[in-house]
Amino acid sequence: MPSQATPRATSRTATASRAAVSAWRPRVPGVVEVFHARFTEYAYPMHVHDAWTLLIVDDGAVRYDLDRHEHGTPHDTVSLLPPHVPHNGAAVTSDGFRKRVLYLDTSRLGDELIGAAVDRPDLRDPLLRRRVGQVHTALVRPGDELEAESRLTLIGERLREHLRSRPVPGAAGRDPVLARRLRELLDERVVEGLTLEEAGTLLYAHPAHLVRAFSGAYGIAPHQYLMSRRVGRARGLLLEGRQPGEVAVVTGFYDQAHLTRHFRKLVGVTPGRYRTSGRTGSRGSGRGSTGIGGSATGSP
Repeated sequence: MPSQATPRATSRTATASRAAVSAWRPRVPGVVEVFHARFTEYAYPMHVHDAWTLLIVDDGAVRYDLDRHEHGTPHDTVSLLPPHVPHNGAAVTSDGFRKRVLYLDTSRLGDELIGAAVDRPDLRDPLLRRRVGQVHTALVRPGDELEAESRLTLIGERLREHLRSRPVPGAAGRDPVLARRLRELLDERVVEGLTLEEAGTLLYAHPAHLVRAFSGAYGIAPHQYLMSRRVGRARGLLLEGRQPGEVAVVTGFYDQAHLTRHFRKLVGVTPGRYRTSGRTGSRGSGRGSTGIGGSATGSP
């Protein structure tokens, strides 16, 4: 995925009477816009989008018309509105609603699925609903674009299954050779990273197949593997006495906060504490012990 040199996604936040909106364009292929909003009094008139609208409602409910048919969005529903088809939207109650939306271009979902989406735009699928929420969580964290892209790839696959009303052939197939080749590619690009789209081009494989093959072979998603490799490098540099901010830059993290989040998740402490404990342990034992549980070389 893009390295720490990638500029922060442009964002805009606006508040008005009983309304709050945040919108930005992330560095994730196929995502035109991320839109988070809380509305109480506003109602959308009939309008169209050039992109697919993937919508979840976290609080309240939305009623909308699509192709002259009325639809709604209970909490366990994922709504997929196709491009170029007019629709509107309004809160069901006076309490309003809070929603999160992804606008996706046709590289994610093709125009051939528009008809099926018009017929059944509201999908009651708890797993899909959870995955969409996880993508949004990743998208608000700069530096986690590979995670967002990986999750979004599986979401696209599941959406196509719903719209085609049949499983995607070969979606769950194992491919250990492809998994090994992707691992080798990730090992070569630990710092600079890469997108699934790039990996798919280099390895002549669909991104969804890459994610499934890698996860099936190693029990870990590609983005998790890449972050663990970066954290491993960071441990060694911290034990050399380098500052966390500098370590974040040279190991491929977006910034120090990005390093800290993943370091704490995998190691159990912050980079700063890890670095300090290592220096303290070295003075006490003369053998470079970290005083935390990791080895002096930073290996797990």
